[in-house]
Amino acid sequence: MAANDNRTVTIAAIARLAGVSVPTVSRVINGRSDVAPQTRERVEELLTRHGYRRRPPSMRASSGLVDLVFNDLDSPWAVEIIRGVEDVAHAVGVGTVVSAIHRRSSSAKQWLDNIRTRSTEGVIFVTSTLEPPQQAELRRLNIPAVIVDPAGVPAQDAPTIGATNWAGSLRATEYLIGLGHRRIGFIAGPPQLMCSRARMDGYRAALEAAGIPIDDRLIQAGNFYHEAGFSGGARLLGLTEPPTAIFASSDQMALGVYEAVRQRGLRMPDDVSVVGFDDLPEVRWCSPPLTTVRQPLAEMGMLAARTVLRLARGEKVESPRVELATELVIRDSSCAPRADRGPAE
Repeated sequence: MAANDNRTVTIAAIARLAGVSVPTVSRVINGRSDVAPQTRERVEELLTRHGYRRRPPSMRASSGLVDLVFNDLDSPWAVEIIRGVEDVAHAVGVGTVVSAIHRRSSSAKQWLDNIRTRSTEGVIFVTSTLEPPQQAELRRLNIPAVIVDPAGVPAQDAPTIGATNWAGSLRATEYLIGLGHRRIGFIAGPPQLMCSRARMDGYRAALEAAGIPIDDRLIQAGNFYHEAGFSGGARLLGLTEPPTAIFASSDQMALGVYEAVRQRGLRMPDDVSVVGFDDLPEVRWCSPPLTTVRQPLAEMGMLAARTVLRLARGEKVESPRVELATELVIRDSSCAPRADRGPAE
């Protein structure tokens, strides 16, 4: 590897003087941890003595990789995020490394150990919090990070990409109110996620604006997965006064509600309307096709990839927080409650 004209010594020359390989010197220059301390000290001393000038982060060579890190990968919406990131990365010749840390500190540590062994353009975290140790290590390695749907309050120096969760939930609840529903059940997502809290707040805001008292018995805890939708839906339908509509804050939970409705011998939307959130590809093919809030998941992945690649080039981003618009998609799983439709319907 030859030095640029403004350098006084090449990496190859440093390697010869230190008695090590060129890749070893390169690992020291890039701050990698997989170098013995004595070797690192010797190489660093030679670099300093011979005036080797390191390139700033914005000028470092392209690695051709972007890391995409999920807490879990057992959800169809993760595939949509990956698809968006892959579209952008493939177009510019960059590969994607997908990891799942399963919300375990040991897995997060292992991921950090792995990222030190390879050079990466940047990291995209999904539904995560950038913990201080991760943030410090990425900063040390000059690796930019972007967060999609942050779990908590995001780090100030990490741009975030999300969707208008509050507005989408408000619109879905207003739609059901407009159909004539007054007892609207709600199945929430994980409370630690900002998107979950925003969807809950949108639901409550719509009820309050319509003058409908909030009944805590109509709100069930959930986790975005089918099982929580099924159990929450079963509890709602088992109430003495069950809801005439159920708004599940993810499509997977909405499909769980479908099964709870079927097991009680009820029909959708005649006996109960169901609305979801995400607009995953499969929900248009279920029976009945699901009314849902479209969250632009692939577009969120695309924007995250563009943002992290811009940061890797040393460019600034216009806004540290971007929210893409959601949209209510009306299909056949919702209609007016039976009492409002009259005997002829």
